[in-house]
Amino acid sequence: MADKHTSRKVTLQGRVIIQGDVVAVTGLHIGGAAGALEIGGVDSPVIRNPLNNQPYVPGSSLRGKMRSLTERLHGSDQNFAVGRTRGKEVYVHTCQAGKPPESVKDEDKDTANMEVWRQTYVGKFQQCPVCSVFGVTGDEPVAHPTSLVVRDVFLSDKSVAALEKAQTDFPYTEIKWEATIDRVTSAATPRQIERVPAGAVFEGFELAYSIYDAAGVQHFPVTLKALQLVEEDYLGGLGSRGGGKVVFLVKKIYARIGKEYRTDSFDELNPQPEPPSPDINPQPEPPGIRLTDALVDQITNWVNKTFASVSD
Repeated sequence: MADKHTSRKVTLQGRVIIQGDVVAVTGLHIGGAAGALEIGGVDSPVIRNPLNNQPYVPGSSLRGKMRSLTERLHGSDQNFAVGRTRGKEVYVHTCQAGKPPESVKDEDKDTANMEVWRQTYVGKFQQCPVCSVFGVTGDEPVAHPTSLVVRDVFLSDKSVAALEKAQTDFPYTEIKWEATIDRVTSAATPRQIERVPAGAVFEGFELAYSIYDAAGVQHFPVTLKALQLVEEDYLGGLGSRGGGKVVFLVKKIYARIGKEYRTDSFDELNPQPEPPSPDINPQPEPPGIRLTDALVDQITNWVNKTFASVSD
């Protein structure tokens, strides 16, 4: 009998939901389209919500950074070309099955040789901390939806009010001047970089991690470690020049379990206000708790216990 990953059937065993806030410790630049800039605009604008003109953190940017740093952590092969930029191929990691056995004809997709090929791929997929969490391309022989969903995150009402009061260079953002300087003549080529100021809070980030099998339970800690990796690296651009440092403050974690989709909450969180942050209008950070190694272990143990009955 075919493994359930290679059949056309998947069963959602449950989800783990992580909610909280993202605090910009240093100026945050997540680039937006520059095509609409007029004379007097900036060279590198931030992405904005067109309905209210406020900057936000796209879920794709956060998720992409989490995946990229996870690939680096595990030394994953960069083996899949996703496109070209500035004349160079851009590669990411994905588990690849390669071509089916040459002896297999289209009408014989369920033969023994084909099944061995599929099972070999499924073994790689289940062991991979990247593909099992962040997904693979649709042409690979695995019937397994992407496990991790990351939502867009928007400015908190308090940060909106503080930034409006601060009368920043542009609505809700500051302009940071940078320059490339000729090493011989000292001639400079200045440019303007738009950033969300340090101290701004993006409220209500949400990660939804779906569990389909025992491998999904096993790889859940990858999600938490990826958030830690982002904290100690940077989000968006200009990270090597001081920008993009963020902190995740977790406010709520709960699970949805089984066909009943019942709720079970992680009750070990005890959010406490942090000391004042370097905001435009200094005030305590929102209640929340940092993802320390101890907390990661606590959450992981709770998930293992909650989904102990899940099997392959």
